[in-house]
Amino acid sequence: MTSEFSGGIAGVKIKIMPDSPEANLAEIENKVKEIIKSEGGINNEYSIEPIAFGLKSLTAFFQWPEEKPLETIEEKIKSIESIQSVQVIDIRKIA
Repeated sequence: MTSEFSGGIAGVKIKIMPDSPEANLAEIENKVKEIIKSEGGINNEYSIEPIAFGLKSLTAFFQWPEEKPLETIEEKIKSIESIQSVQVIDIRKIA
């Protein structure tokens, strides 16, 4: 695996909950990808998971420089229209 980071690399997984079943998850995913890339992360993997009553969550897994705090990226994702919550569900050192 090639790294664009100067320090250590963390693998971060976040769960993004929309505010309704009608939320456009494809549009939200594209905005999340843009935010992660603009903040210095490397997009890896996205998945959609059913929750209940038609509501689905978006899970994002990406590489993140260990020396950078995640708060900025969380706040930017929370500010996307139709987002109810953002939760970091896993962080692991990967390199």
